[in-house]
Amino acid sequence: MAVGFTLVFVNASKDAPDAPGGDVSAVAALDEPTRRKLYDHVVRQPRPVGRDEAAAALGLARQTAAFHLDRLADASLLDVVYERRTGRTGPGAGRPAKLYRRSAKQIDVSLPDRRYELAGRLLAQAVEESDATGEPVRDVLHRKAEDLGRQLGGNDAGDVFQLLERCGYEPRREESAVVLVNCPFHALAREHTRTVCGMNLHLLRGVLEGLDDTGLAARLAPGPGQCCVRLEPAA
Repeated sequence: MAVGFTLVFVNASKDAPDAPGGDVSAVAALDEPTRRKLYDHVVRQPRPVGRDEAAAALGLARQTAAFHLDRLADASLLDVVYERRTGRTGPGAGRPAKLYRRSAKQIDVSLPDRRYELAGRLLAQAVEESDATGEPVRDVLHRKAEDLGRQLGGNDAGDVFQLLERCGYEPRREESAVVLVNCPFHALAREHTRTVCGMNLHLLRGVLEGLDDTGLAARLAPGPGQCCVRLEPAA
């Protein structure tokens, strides 16, 4: 099941993995009918919307509209801005009005976890650099994937298992190895197996290198119902 928006693959990088819990909560906030109507009303307006305006448009009590608008802001679905709409400034101009507009945050929720924007970004970077330098696209893709993996591993304070969980791989221990139950690039890997699995392999090699001293090595080991990469004890 996929529910709209976009995704982002750790905290110091725009490509880092975000924990899915906040996005799930944000989408769940829209399950309340009044809240969803208010959200739809706000995002359709060309300018930020005030509580009185929203309440009047939907036939709600001001207190009800304010409550739900604030819940939407708490869930990062709406941004809050303050403006004086009278045009007056200085003493006696009154307090700015609290207004709401669509949040700039992008949200992605998918079950199982997918990371298609990450793959798209790496592939686009590889094509552009290859076009500029003449280096084969696949070579650039593998290098870019490893660089990103090292960045993710180097920025992470936890262990490899925790990072893999956050990246959506659903790691499971199997004796001395780690099996990745979920492939974050599933649909792409099915149609473009060599390209996407190669990218994934180099991404995970970079992650292990960035984390340092995991005692594991990433190897291609495709199997039914799991990621094509498996982490096994390093030789």
